[in-house]
This record gives sequence, structure tokens and C-alpha cells, in this order.
Amino acid sequence: MRAVALAALLMTAILADRGAAAPAGLILHDVPREIPPLVFADDVGRQRTLEEFRGNVILLKVWATWCGPCRKEMPTLDRLQARLGGSQFQVIALSVDRGGPDAVRRFYAETGVRHFALFIDSAARAGLRLGLFGLPGTLLIDREGRERGRLIGPAEWDSPEMIAFLQSQILQAGTHRADGSQPIGQ
Repeated sequence: MRAVALAALLMTAILADRGAAAPAGLILHDVPREIPPLVFADDVGRQRTLEEFRGNVILLKVWATWCGPCRKEMPTLDRLQARLGGSQFQVIALSVDRGGPDAVRRFYAETGVRHFALFIDSAARAGLRLGLFGLPGTLLIDREGRERGRLIGPAEWDSPEMIAFLQSQILQAGTHRADGSQPIGQ
């Protein structure tokens, strides 16, 4: 009886240390992966890179206004940004629309998306460089700019399960070394 209680306590401690479970479809990497340099534009045409966002946990969404699953999930992603976005976490919604920023602005207005900035890659180079063969595609990026996981396809980004998972990732990101390991005592 005592052994069972001890095993349950140990399992609880292990699971608590790992954070919330990854939602269905999200593949977490054992070792963080380097991300190739990406160049995209903001709403006024300035060139931007992911490097500018280093220091935050990033959810990079590659999407398009003509993608049915993207259209459905973008409002949930907007609500996620409203809830968790700030100095520790940011959604970067990178549109691959050839229609440029105006197509994205119209979509944002139609759907009420208002909590994240407009970023565009009208040449769709980012998806290819990231190995995303279909839309939508999402990368979870750590504070050092490395890919921690990815999800291909749509998700309900503001679900309690997803929010709990991302909150655990934001908290854990502050305790990991650059090589992905945790400091002693963590």
C-alpha cells in the first residue's frame, strides 16, 4: 500500500515538472531545433525577422485568408493572444496571401481579429523554409529562437487545454538553459 502511494506521489512530481500535457496534434521535439532565418513584412512593408522577437516564447502561425481551416481558427488564435500575449509570449500570425496586407486587413475586419500584428510573406518562402507542407502550420518557438514543437493543421487555440499547456511552456522557458536542459535544482 505504501509503495503504491509513493509511486503515485513520484509520478505526480514527474508530471508536474514537465508541465501540462501537449494538446493533440502538437509534436514536441526532444531537442530544440534551429530555425532558418526568415524575412517577412509588417503592415507598412518594413522587413522583419524572427530574431527581433527573441526573448519571448513565440507561437508562429503560417496561414492564409483563403485557407478554410485557417479562417476558422484565427479568431481562437486572436483570443489566445488577448489572454496570454505580452512581454513573455506573442503570437506571430504570418500570412502567405499573395493579395498582400490589404487582403489580411479585410480578413481581420471581417472576423474581428484585433490582438496581433499583421505580418505577411506574399512569396510564401517561410512555409517552404520551415518545411510546412500545407496550411495552417504552427511552430512553438522558445526564447532563444529555436523550434520546440509544431502542429500541422487547425487547433482550438483558446481551449483550456491549450492555454494550460502554453502557460506551462512560458513558465518552463524561463528555467531552461540555451542547450534546452534545466539548471540544477529546477
